[in-house]
Amino acid sequence: MQGLPGLRSQRLRSESHEFAPSIQAPDTHTIPVAGSGTEVRTRLRTAIKRTLRDAEANEHRLVRIEVPVPDLDPFRWLAAQQATEKMFWRGRHADDRMAACGVARILSGDSRPDFAELGREVDAFLDRPGADVRLFGGMRFDLDRIPEGEWFGFPAWRFALPRFELHHRGGKTGLCCNLVLPEDLPIASIILEQVEELQFSSDGAWGGLQVPTDRSDHPRFEGWKSQVQWSLDAFRRDLLQKVVLARRVDLRFAREPDPVELLHVLQAATPNCFHFLFDSGQAAFLGATPERLFFRRGREVISEAVAGTRPRGSTSDSDQAYRASLLASEKDQREHAYVREFIRTTLQACCDSVNVDETASEMKLAAGRHLVSRLSGTLREGVTDFDLLERLHPTPAVGGAPRELALEAISSLEDFERGWYAGPIGWVGRDSAEFAVGLRCGVLSGDVLSLFSGAGLVAGSDPGDEWLEIEQKITDFTRILGLAVSHRS
Repeated sequence: MQGLPGLRSQRLRSESHEFAPSIQAPDTHTIPVAGSGTEVRTRLRTAIKRTLRDAEANEHRLVRIEVPVPDLDPFRWLAAQQATEKMFWRGRHADDRMAACGVARILSGDSRPDFAELGREVDAFLDRPGADVRLFGGMRFDLDRIPEGEWFGFPAWRFALPRFELHHRGGKTGLCCNLVLPEDLPIASIILEQVEELQFSSDGAWGGLQVPTDRSDHPRFEGWKSQVQWSLDAFRRDLLQKVVLARRVDLRFAREPDPVELLHVLQAATPNCFHFLFDSGQAAFLGATPERLFFRRGREVISEAVAGTRPRGSTSDSDQAYRASLLASEKDQREHAYVREFIRTTLQACCDSVNVDETASEMKLAAGRHLVSRLSGTLREGVTDFDLLERLHPTPAVGGAPRELALEAISSLEDFERGWYAGPIGWVGRDSAEFAVGLRCGVLSGDVLSLFSGAGLVAGSDPGDEWLEIEQKITDFTRILGLAVSHRS
């Protein structure tokens, strides 16, 4: 097991996600390359003991201890860990990924937060002297809706600093331990025990994905048809311009699947997406979403309007025909325009200047394609990441227009709780942040995988076409599980 050179902190240099080395952040301690799992544990343990021994009892500080390691498979590493809580995040760029286990700090709540207060709390934590760290997490789609029951154990909102991270960035891989001082001083022995439990063997074989034994749809087609017809009537009466209605598909297996293995196979089948896993030990929320909500570096922010869908073709000619159909579709362009204008207006209220793609282009994915327009701007002083979250979410791509009436319709019509589906997920750091929209996703709870996906309805929508669009969206999951598209259920 050969080691790699020492890791240094990396910063995003451009929208294309190229990486450039930066000056080592204070209290980010890189120790020599480790040649084995035993060495990694020994060096982490030694550095943690020294850090906690030398820390002052009233010293508020963030410390990040890094051990450069070979480029371990993040999925096999994550699957081998015994920790109850696991996370995975990968941006669109393959050279920026993070697998994590355990938590060092959690901020969470069971109802709509005061976004300004939450922003101050997060800033106060991240601005502690020391290392530059990231909090990973997400929020419920509708923070104002009181859920009928617990959504698989996920709260309304939650952001966590991982205890241990295996990150790959800038062509280098490192195992990190994050320490929060002085809070971690009383639990030093527990942290050291967790170090001893870290696993580094990649010998274990995957069990292989199973074909589900049962499928149930919520709603079934007749119920879906009624929901679409209600929406079309609301459009005719000028009550709504657009509403995004979702379906939930439950797949049951003979034995409990491994969520890490499922994401491992899903990532290989879905390039150019954001890949994520939040596993609480009770349930795992995972997916491959194509849609960025926003990315911020310093005061610069970028966002995307994504709406309008076609599948990929089985031949070059059919693929080009689908592309031409999407770009020429008045209905899809109209659906897309609601999203672009909402984001434009929102950014104009937050930025000194905004640049907008006035003509939608194609976002090509492995199993589908969308219309996309990109927007960018320079944030005004004082505008925070949580200001952006509060103002941007939900966009008409997942809610509708007008926003409040569309949310009321969704709450009344859908027979399941969306939870984190279609909510903002991602990370926030001291000088940058990135959030995607939790789409093309599912929740694995025991032996049931619940898949969520939606379709944007506008005047002219057809129930059968919109059903099939959702089926095509969940094929990222169903095709790796060996299932065919269901035209009716």
